[in-house]
Amino acid sequence: MPDLNIALYEDGRPPARYRLNARDQGVILRHGGRWDIYGARDVWVHKSADTFFLHYDAEGPQGWLTALATSRDLTTFARKGPLLAPGPAGAPDSAGACYGTTYFDGRIWRMFYLGTQNASPPPERVPLGPYVTLEAKAARAGGPWTKEPGVVLAPKKGTYYSDTASPGFIVKSGPEYLQFFSAGMRKAIGIARTIGIARASDLDGRWTVDERPILPLEEQIENTSLYFQRSTRTWFMFTNHIALRNHKEFADAVWVYWTQDLRHWNADHKAVVLDGSNSTWSKTVIGLPSVLPVNGRLAIFYDGLEARLERAGATAERPDAYEHMFRDIGLAWLDLPIRLPPENGAVTERRNNPRQP
Repeated sequence: MPDLNIALYEDGRPPARYRLNARDQGVILRHGGRWDIYGARDVWVHKSADTFFLHYDAEGPQGWLTALATSRDLTTFARKGPLLAPGPAGAPDSAGACYGTTYFDGRIWRMFYLGTQNASPPPERVPLGPYVTLEAKAARAGGPWTKEPGVVLAPKKGTYYSDTASPGFIVKSGPEYLQFFSAGMRKAIGIARTIGIARASDLDGRWTVDERPILPLEEQIENTSLYFQRSTRTWFMFTNHIALRNHKEFADAVWVYWTQDLRHWNADHKAVVLDGSNSTWSKTVIGLPSVLPVNGRLAIFYDGLEARLERAGATAERPDAYEHMFRDIGLAWLDLPIRLPPENGAVTERRNNPRQP
């Protein structure tokens, strides 16, 4: 993992010092169907039995809705359509029932999804903040899903999550559940973003948000997918980095942070996993990740914007290269176990198969 010499972003937001390069497989799901005619993005993948369930934001005539595609080989996907519909006027998801993470408690499936009452005009209908976290339940991994009443997580004025409290990866740790949710607060220009922890002793109970985020707002990261490496007792948190270029913010990379203590993270312990230099097809935009171990490797699902814009005459410096629309979903891979430089707090691989905390 080389030490990088990267120039700072326009506003001084910190770069990642290291690289942990994933190998890109390319696009696995292209937009253009009935429900995702304007784009497919914001992916979440889980597996049940022999089937992979790929949730994604389908951008279509009704706006952005969490939709489903299934596969048994991660090569061929069958579109199943939206899993949720937008709520009625005045509902917290009236303008978007989007990005949904899942958790199986051994009895029922839960989806924690992003809701908003604000979106840009059609046809784009891009969800706008403030974002809240809502919940739906299902008896089976593929649904059907039933929305639960109430808001799970909501922005709180005067905090680091005053504008965004959207869903994240959930870990059962001892007697409590930890949700690594996306937090954001508006600045004079733009939004500062980070990850916070919300805690619950009962998934049907109240979530309590930690007073401080796990990483500084200056990191400019959002959305989470975690992987626990038993051999080194190390947690890896994959997340989406937001860049600033030509006064424009956009998702430019998948970063990974690592720790051996779920409740304590070090901003120096991070690396670039995927960006325009190692994606084979998306050279500017790299959307949020979802990771899953598959046959001895770690699959990294993400969305991007194909370089067709450049072939059509656009360049990476033009606004349309940062387009929210017309994205597709790709897949990249990391070999396991993940190996880190010892000076960054990684431990050597153990052979006693320690238990997950």
